[in-house]
Amino acid sequence: MGSRARSDELFAEALRHLPGGVNSPVRAFRAVGGNPFFVEHASGARMWDIDGNQYIDYVCTWGPAIHGHAHPRIVRAVQETAAKGTSFGTPNPLEVTMAKLVCDAFPSIEKVRFCNSGTEACMSAVRLARGYTGRDKIIKFEGCYHGHVDSLLVKAGSGALTFGQPDSAGIPSSFAQHTIVLPFNHEGAVRSAFMANRGKIAAVILEPVPGNAGVYLPKPGYLQFLREITEREGALLIFDEVMTGFRLARGGAQELFDVRPDLTCLGKIIGGGLPVGAFGGRREIMDCLAPEGPVYQAGTLSGNPLAMAAGIASLEMLDQTTYERLEQLGSRLESGFREAARRAGVPVQFNRCGSMFCAYFTSEPVRNLDDAMRSDRERFARFFRAMLEAGVYIAPSQFEAGFISTAHTEEDIDLTLAAAANALQTLGTT
Repeated sequence: MGSRARSDELFAEALRHLPGGVNSPVRAFRAVGGNPFFVEHASGARMWDIDGNQYIDYVCTWGPAIHGHAHPRIVRAVQETAAKGTSFGTPNPLEVTMAKLVCDAFPSIEKVRFCNSGTEACMSAVRLARGYTGRDKIIKFEGCYHGHVDSLLVKAGSGALTFGQPDSAGIPSSFAQHTIVLPFNHEGAVRSAFMANRGKIAAVILEPVPGNAGVYLPKPGYLQFLREITEREGALLIFDEVMTGFRLARGGAQELFDVRPDLTCLGKIIGGGLPVGAFGGRREIMDCLAPEGPVYQAGTLSGNPLAMAAGIASLEMLDQTTYERLEQLGSRLESGFREAARRAGVPVQFNRCGSMFCAYFTSEPVRNLDDAMRSDRERFARFFRAMLEAGVYIAPSQFEAGFISTAHTEEDIDLTLAAAANALQTLGTT
């Protein structure tokens, strides 16, 4: 790996104009040390920084790039649409096409509303759940990140964990007083919360496969348990599938685990790399939204034609072969990494679900946030830096998911495993 002098110079300039030099905290590399690199261009599974260094990319723009970067079909769709206009402020046909694709893929979604980010989708879904049920309280889970919404930024994942600040400053305690935070994969805690708040809980919101504290999976039957108890208690079940939607399966985690929520939040892949969000669910719930009902939600750029065009192109390329391919690559990475860690004598938990993965530097299984927090973050930081120097870019935080795209090849995986083996050997001797 060559010099990153130009990136260092540009980061110094960015620090003068942007808080922390970045527009999203984890990008600052604070958890792993050193300065971030600045990308000049990307194609397929590779990125090139402004100094000319090349990287195999497993961040995939934090999930949306399931087909890799600058896929010709997506680029062409954006170019052709932009030539007709970038925003109209009125309905456009692409919104209807995208809505049909989403509803067809997710049987739980009978109607969908598009917005501009996953944060906005989760915020709106919670408001809708409260409006529909006439209740105030929400159950969320430690380590599940649902965007930087005031009432949900409590023991959240993603960047909040990276900087050791699960709760953000600037949020009045009253904003979060109706948020009940429970440990993930703990049925007893959920039962107790419903018992203590009988008739007051509007919804349970969760990432069905949490991907913002690394990656850990629901215990067998856990999602089914949440479906049953919410139905029994008159609360809604909200799946935040901003990350897992169209990634783990065409119908997301709910297809994979055969659980149908009342509301689903989407983002990332459905925008093909452009800013987007969506939330949808049963017809009678969605019809509570304005202009049909009393729950207000709006957005100037909602259903933006560029995002819709890119998303349609992305979704139309997803089929069963796609997911079989991603599973094959994921399995190859997982088995190779486990063997490399064993040979190096480094304790690692490699959690994976389809094309999402995370390697925790701990000897104990990771099933929730408490388990994840026991991982050796200093060792992860050294591993990250070693991988970066070898030309492999993984998420710059122990508490983020990695992603594989259809643009990755077996050769990419093997090169990655060779770099990981060298890095792990170094960790094992220090």
